[in-house]
This record gives sequence, C-alpha cells and structure tokens, in this order.
Amino acid sequence: MMKTNITAFFCGLLFGVGLSLSHMINPEKVLNFLDVAGRWDPSLLFVMLGALPVAMLSFRAILKRPGPMLAESFQLSSKISIDAMLVLGAALFGIGWGMSGYCPGPAVTGLGLYSFESVVMVGFILLGFVVFDKLFGRSR
Repeated sequence: MMKTNITAFFCGLLFGVGLSLSHMINPEKVLNFLDVAGRWDPSLLFVMLGALPVAMLSFRAILKRPGPMLAESFQLSSKISIDAMLVLGAALFGIGWGMSGYCPGPAVTGLGLYSFESVVMVGFILLGFVVFDKLFGRSR
C-alpha cells in the first residue's frame, strides 16, 4: 500500500510539473487556445499533439503486460459505444473548461498555487460527483 501511495504521489507530481511547464494551468492561455475566432493561441495544440504519440505507445506497451505493477488488474471501461450519458458528460466538461479555463488536472494543480479559481473549480467538480451519485447511484 505504501509503495502504491508513493508511486501515485510521484506520478501526480510529474503530471503537475508537466502541466506547469506547458502553461496548461494558466486559464488565460487555455481560454485563448479555445478562442479560435479571436485571440487564438495554438501553442497548447503542440502540447497535446506531443502527448498523443507518447500516450498511444505507452498504452500499447503497458496493456501487453499480464497486469499492472501495483494493482491486481487493469481498470478499463467495458463500454464501447457512445451514449447520451457520454455526450452529456463531454458537453458539461467542455462547458466547464470553456467557462473557467480549467480542466480537472490543471485545477487540482492550481490548488498548490493557492488559486481561488482552482478552489472554486475543484469544489464544483466534487459537487458534480455528489450530484451524479445522488441521481444515478454507483451502478453506472
């Protein structure tokens, strides 16, 4: 258990450093990236395009293993279709990202910077978890 927690901590730290170095924790930069008809800033596109091949190759290599190193089994979704819940969740995610300039990773990273906006965003993310659980339970 301790090894898992230490590994999770360092993975989160590495993720946070990566978000910081790429300026993805700066809501203004993110909002400018999303503003394709105005002050569009394409620099985050290069960050995303750089991450895509790394993720694809890593997932391919990792999933060839018989199991994860720190868990009993891989936790992969069995859903293979697009349904209304997926579309609704994606829409809510996009609306929240567009309104705040934060997606969940940078919002949590922003907590370390004592950002009031991050506190609000993470609070609403947690509220969303509670509301979803109350409406749909843990069966989904």
